[in-house]
Amino acid sequence: MAELRVDPLTGARVMIEGRRQRRPRTGESDCPFCPGGTEAPDPYRVRRFPNRWPALGEGRCDVLLYSPDHEAAWATMGVEQAVRAVGMWRDCTLDLGSRPGVGYVLLFENRGAAAGATVDHPHGQAFGLAEPPPTTTAQLRRGADGGPCPLCAGPARELLVATDGDWSAWVPEAPLYPYALRLAPREHIADLPTCGPEALSSLARLLTTVLRRVDRFFGGPAPYFLWVHQRPTDGGVWPSAHLYLEIDVVWRSPGVPRYVAAGELGSGIYFTSLEPEVTARRLREA
Repeated sequence: MAELRVDPLTGARVMIEGRRQRRPRTGESDCPFCPGGTEAPDPYRVRRFPNRWPALGEGRCDVLLYSPDHEAAWATMGVEQAVRAVGMWRDCTLDLGSRPGVGYVLLFENRGAAAGATVDHPHGQAFGLAEPPPTTTAQLRRGADGGPCPLCAGPARELLVATDGDWSAWVPEAPLYPYALRLAPREHIADLPTCGPEALSSLARLLTTVLRRVDRFFGGPAPYFLWVHQRPTDGGVWPSAHLYLEIDVVWRSPGVPRYVAAGELGSGIYFTSLEPEVTARRLREA
């Protein structure tokens, strides 16, 4: 069973699950996520199933297959398929969030081996956490002080990359990685289940647009981290919750990793080597 441990000095929370060390690295020839593979024996459009190597114990970790095409990506799968994948995010949030002991659903994706993916097939994951993680809690507390919601206010013009309907994509003012994006609706929407069909379609279209620009700028598929922050599923009201996505490309230039260095981990202060305004301009022009 997974075990949550807390460092008594720093307060850092770490989930220990020794079985995950045995996860295999697979390629296209033995992909378990392609139709007919171990995890997808039948044809599908999108598919969700329990993770065989769960990080949190049984019943709280799902794998989300975005497409049956091994070579697909958000940038190439087309809007219709992207809408299906975003709809799967929504359905997963509803189902996983309704399970006993789950207070928060974290949707995320590691794309590419350089970002930690062990299977190249386009997919994401979902964690059913017992409570909101520290990053989400900090954002919820900042919004609970009665001040204006920074996501409702929207980005500065020079940081904006693209828009679609009520959704905007921009480079954060203080990004941890040189090439980073934040996506959010201007309307104060709390979570994916609250999104109507048009809002989900706008998100899907915007994802395909900005990640196509990222790949075009880098000259090919760029490895990245992606995650979704939304309202906790613990039954609380959480009026300050505002749905948003974060994307961090793990390269600082094509093929060159952006490593998180000892000085950053040791201090909690991060050093980014490119002005976010420059990143935004480059992605607008890509």
